[in-house]
Amino acid sequence: MSDFDYDLFVIGAGSGGVRAARTAAATGARVAVAEDRYLGGTCVNVGCVPKKLYSYAAHFHDAFQDARGFGWTLPEAPVFDWPTLRDNKVREIARLNEIYGRLLDNAGVRLINGRARVVDAHRVEVAGESFTAAKILVAVGGWPWVPDFPGRELTVTSNEVFDLDRMPRRFLALGGGYIAVEFASIFNGLGSESHLVYRGELFLRGFDREVREFTREQMAAKGVKLHFETNVERIDKVEGGLLVTLTNGETLEVDAVLAATGRRPHLEGVGLDALGVQLNDDGTVKVNERFETSVSSILALGDVTGGPELTPVALAEAMHLVQQHFGDAAPAPMDYRNIATAVFCHPNIGTVGLSEEQARKQYGAIRVYRTDFRPMKHTLSGSEERCLMKLIVADDSDVVVGAHMVGEEAGELIQGIAIAVRAGLTKADFDATVGIHPTGAEEFVTMRTLSRH
Repeated sequence: MSDFDYDLFVIGAGSGGVRAARTAAATGARVAVAEDRYLGGTCVNVGCVPKKLYSYAAHFHDAFQDARGFGWTLPEAPVFDWPTLRDNKVREIARLNEIYGRLLDNAGVRLINGRARVVDAHRVEVAGESFTAAKILVAVGGWPWVPDFPGRELTVTSNEVFDLDRMPRRFLALGGGYIAVEFASIFNGLGSESHLVYRGELFLRGFDREVREFTREQMAAKGVKLHFETNVERIDKVEGGLLVTLTNGETLEVDAVLAATGRRPHLEGVGLDALGVQLNDDGTVKVNERFETSVSSILALGDVTGGPELTPVALAEAMHLVQQHFGDAAPAPMDYRNIATAVFCHPNIGTVGLSEEQARKQYGAIRVYRTDFRPMKHTLSGSEERCLMKLIVADDSDVVVGAHMVGEEAGELIQGIAIAVRAGLTKADFDATVGIHPTGAEEFVTMRTLSRH
């Protein structure tokens, strides 16, 4: 490797790229990272972090109402100020950007500002400079994609929605994935008239069907207006807003439309096409278990490879990649089973393992334990919000193969349950665990009544 400028050259300083750069440098490798936008990638700047901050802000709407049943009275009606939230978010993200810069610097990683282009198997160019590397890692992530329809230029994507000049009084989210569902809830909680438009019959495809249906009911009860089995036909600028025409003939007048219609690999200008790097049918980069592309010295990880588009997955992939290419002993291949995830809609979704539908297909004979209830908090708050908890058990082994929740802090709770599911614990193990009372979480260890086979 001494014949090259660097042992590892990373293109993209997002979660996966930064983690790979730092851990590789810790092994003694000479590492550089090129980034043309912002440190921390999508998650830190226009994804997980600001989204969770805005979700916190939206939850105060319910908290103010819930407080009355507990004896708290505000002297006047609460007023939300969009610029305060937006500008405080900007300052927090700037702080995190600085932290990422220091992490790279302290690790001895050189940061190069600019969009890198792969020239050949061992050479990249950035802002007119040329660098050689034994291995090149492409970790450029994804980029929002908006379908082609009249008025698409009037939409915003998740890249822009956090920084709107004004709070939209009427908001429309187009799509049925994490981003659309979350932002429909967020703007509803912040006080907007909130719509969600999705071409399918129900959002969050791939999640447990009962979880999807329960979430639909809870979001609608909170005031989100759901429009399924329709799509946006066109958007026109009108006096005072945007006129959205749907394919079912309905029209909606709103102030902002978020196109949360998917993300695609951010490969434009990276140069992989000129080298003949093989792609999958969906345009993602094809890699093997060692994260090598069809050009073995060029590696790739994270969203660009088409796996689960989750920050912790990119971090785990980075650790595996470094161990495989710079460690003393190669680890077992990355295990993508039983990866927990959360959707920060209101109420939250937390899930790990198989859905009921997946479990029936994989195991045939299963047992389903489920409960839905009004949390203790709401016996005084007056809120009608309910919570769903569900365990999927493989009948022959008694192993819990899936756990699902819709309710307050579902993500926090499912993180702990994920350890049990990944460890292969049985329903008997859950039953033998003494619960913490009074909590909603104890329901996961007290569900005894079989709901269905």
